[in-house]
Order: sequence, then C-alpha cells, then structure tokens
Amino acid sequence: GVDFTGGTVLEVGYTQTADLPKIRSVLAELEMPDASVQNFGTSRDVLIRLPIRAELSSAQLSETVLAALKQADSTVEMRRVEFVGPQVGQELLENGALALLFVSLGIVAYLAMRFEWKFGVAGIIANLHDVVIIVGFFAFFQWEFSLTVLAAVLAILGYSVNESVVIFDRIRENFRKQRKSNLVQVIDNAITLTMSRTIITHGSTQMVVIAMLLFGGEVLYYFALALTIGILFGIYSSIMVGSSILVLLGVKREDLLRPEKKPLEN
Repeated sequence: GVDFTGGTVLEVGYTQTADLPKIRSVLAELEMPDASVQNFGTSRDVLIRLPIRAELSSAQLSETVLAALKQADSTVEMRRVEFVGPQVGQELLENGALALLFVSLGIVAYLAMRFEWKFGVAGIIANLHDVVIIVGFFAFFQWEFSLTVLAAVLAILGYSVNESVVIFDRIRENFRKQRKSNLVQVIDNAITLTMSRTIITHGSTQMVVIAMLLFGGEVLYYFALALTIGILFGIYSSIMVGSSILVLLGVKREDLLRPEKKPLEN
C-alpha cells in the first residue's frame, strides 16, 4: 500500500455527498485501479491515495486526477496534496516490524511466567504461524497490505494467544487430575474439553468480522479479510500447532507441578 511504498495523497471536496463508486471508475479509466478512495471527515470530503507512477511527478499526477474528476463533476475542488516518500514508508515498515517483535516477546514472557518456557515457545510459534498465513495470503493473491492490515495482524496475535492460554490452562489442570495418563492423552483431553468453548467464541467473533467484511465497505475490507483469515487459522494453530510443539518439546508433569515434599523421618 501507499503507506509503505510511498505515493500521493489527495484530499478533494464536493458540494454534495461524494459518489465514491463514480470516483473509483474515473480513476480506473486513468489506469489507476489500485487507488484507494474513502470518505474523510464528512460524506462530502474524499481522501484518495495513489501509488507512485514512474512517468509522472506528484504534481502532474494530482493535476491529471483533478482534471478527470472535474470532467465528471465540476463542483469538485482540491483541498490538499501530500507526497508520501519511500523513506517514510520504510520507517513505517520498520516500526511495524518492531511492533510485531515486541508483541511476540511479550507473549513469550507472559506464557513463560504463567506456565513454563516450553509453553511460551509453543504459544509464540503457533501465533507466528497465523501471521505467516495471513501475510502469505496477501502475498499470493497480491492484495494491498496497509497499516490497517498490520493492525489486524497485531490484533490476531493477541486474539490467538487467548485460545492458547485456555488450552494450556486445561492441560495444567489435567496434569493434576489425570495422574496415570501420558502427555498425549492429557493434551487430547484438554482440547476435547475446550472444543465447545472454541466453537462458540470463534463462531461469534467470526460472524461479526464477516458482517464487517461484507458491509463495511472498501476501507474496512482488507482489515476484515485479514481478521477472517487469522481467526480461522487461529483455531487450527492453537489446537494443532501449539499442542503438537508441546509434545515435541517433551513437556512433563514436573514442569508445571512441584513434587510433593515427603515428611522428614525422625
């Protein structure tokens, strides 16, 4: 997106409610189908984000767009023009990566303190699995990755770790109750016991996100799409990825429960 790659940001105003689909069709005729068009402040103000065009400067690009918009509606007027340089986009990308890193480290520290370091490793690998899936979808289908999508990725990190914590809590309880069961049986039982809660929680959240995806408009479309993908694969990663890594790391009952002290003999 323009937020990361750089480009031109235009703010235009109309005397009446702006027709966003008409503006998008005008830009498509100018061979700018990837331009972002959204209301800004009021229904009469429109914010247009245009990617960098090698053959046109920022001033030339804004003049071309304004001329085309005036042909469609003579009442349009230019409010401001800003150029987002690649350097600004690079700084945003670096800050976004740092935000992702700090969130990941925070999750590992939290799980390690609440449970044990093996749970922290399993939890963060499961959560980063969701991030890779979301970014992979956007890369494969060439969808626009913007700051709102980055916000959705960070939201999924926090959302997914909640599911992992619920399962990890039940695993710890099962270690106390099922003294004769092995590790695989303990984890399998924990997943089974939390399955109904997972379906209800994620199903309710997914309904809200799908409503935002279908009716939220172009501005929220990719944000809601990233959340939809993240929630779907968050269920899978918490159950299949995180629990499997616990088995690979060989978590033991002694890692979570302190051995009982035997009374001293006289």
